[in-house]
Amino acid sequence: MTQVSLPAQGRPLRSCLFFFLWAFLVVWLTSCATHQEIRILYFNDFHGFAHPYQPYGSDRKQGGLANLSARVEELRAEKPSLLLAAGDMIQGHNWANLFLGESSISAMNVMKVDAMVLGNHEFDFGQTVLKERIRQAGFPVLGANVVGLESVKPYAFFDLNGVSVAVIGLVTSDVPQTTHPKNVHGLQFLAPEAVAERLVGELRERSDVIVVLSHIGYHGDIRLAQKVKGIDVVVGGHTHTKVEKPVPAGRAYVVQAFEHAKVLGVLDLTLKKNRIVKIDGRLEAITPDGKENKAVAAIVAKYQKQVDTLMDETVGWVADDLDGAHVRLRETNLGNLVADILRKTTGADVAIINGGTIRTSIRKGQVKVSDIYATVPFDNYIVAVKLTGRQLQDTLEHGVSGVEDEEGRFPQVSGLVFTYDPRAPKGSRVRDVWIGGNPLDVEREYSVATNDFLAAGGDGYQAFSEAVKSSKDYALSGGIMKGDRLVYSDSGRWLRDVIVGYMQKQKVVSAKTEGRIREVRP
Repeated sequence: MTQVSLPAQGRPLRSCLFFFLWAFLVVWLTSCATHQEIRILYFNDFHGFAHPYQPYGSDRKQGGLANLSARVEELRAEKPSLLLAAGDMIQGHNWANLFLGESSISAMNVMKVDAMVLGNHEFDFGQTVLKERIRQAGFPVLGANVVGLESVKPYAFFDLNGVSVAVIGLVTSDVPQTTHPKNVHGLQFLAPEAVAERLVGELRERSDVIVVLSHIGYHGDIRLAQKVKGIDVVVGGHTHTKVEKPVPAGRAYVVQAFEHAKVLGVLDLTLKKNRIVKIDGRLEAITPDGKENKAVAAIVAKYQKQVDTLMDETVGWVADDLDGAHVRLRETNLGNLVADILRKTTGADVAIINGGTIRTSIRKGQVKVSDIYATVPFDNYIVAVKLTGRQLQDTLEHGVSGVEDEEGRFPQVSGLVFTYDPRAPKGSRVRDVWIGGNPLDVEREYSVATNDFLAAGGDGYQAFSEAVKSSKDYALSGGIMKGDRLVYSDSGRWLRDVIVGYMQKQKVVSAKTEGRIREVRP
């Protein structure tokens, strides 16, 4: 066989070729070595919805904490990750409420949550319970703008395979208006933007990535990211917003993962020389069809067994689906039903509740105690207050002032009809009000049924609290209000128990929308 050899002049060419290949390989490896990838997993506004459920208007079940946990495990295995919870974790559904949030924190410990920010509803069981939940948590609970709650941390540091991540926690400064005043006595809630600006300045040199874990709402997150330089990511909650892809705001990105563990947020960050060069994110739907985390499933089942024992009694039937999903936007049949029960119970002229009182819908058919407790989960009792017609109109104005943001103060009413223009300036939206078929008399006094939360000024309903505090013998002791302008007060029964009793008496309940709240356009 003839052997073919390269001519002498070809050897330098081959050497050059090998040199360039070697140099390319070195550059490529060096480039790969300087690129780092980390992942942030997140969920928000869980509200104790541990089981998959079928939301109002949906044809299939969604969510499931054990299913979400299993997906977290799979995604964590792919790259260094953090699991963040953006508030409202311990209150909302019976599975959480009956145990004052202990069940939620137990599950989150097993899930190895890395950090959680306080939500406004974390305060709903009072400060003693909140402090116990914080002690129970195997992860830092954050709230940099909360003053007076020593167990809460302003921020936490994490090292993800050499990437330094600072997580700052911020909660809405509206907490004193969105929970009962007694729950936040002695606490201060500073403006989130001012606190963020100070902390970002302190932490920027010590961190490769700065994440704000926020419970101030989507629009607040956008404003925060635009105004405070140095933030890389805002992981948000509070408004239950379904942000499918990261939204750029200033030099940062804003994300939020809807509600009730129905989706899991996934945010991938690529860094080069400790600077973010690429961001990619998505929401993954969680359904009961996926895998389950057995340890979390066991915790869910353990607490659910106790819930079932307490809550399995049938109290009546409903003839139609009762809509609790749109109570922050418009009149609904469920809002009408609850407001009617308040008015009938108190004998008041009218009734007004905030849509945020109602947390879930009720499906047509059999209704159990658990359904009522999930729908109206708060520890509120019924009161009736004397208001002038002018104060009543101011109350309605306040109620519709946040409709564009689906604020929980949107009113559900009984005994009155009113029209409003949602495009008009806030404070001048209400057009006409009728009570008992007659136009509102601004000088006359009316008895108005509500709950103690609104009567104390909750959700910003100042007309109620001003009226109560103007009583000659006004007093507040142990969270119980007294005064001559309170014409009805039953602090011995929660609203949900009154509704249970009403259902038991009526046997079958039907409710419709009737045009009590009407939008008008100029």
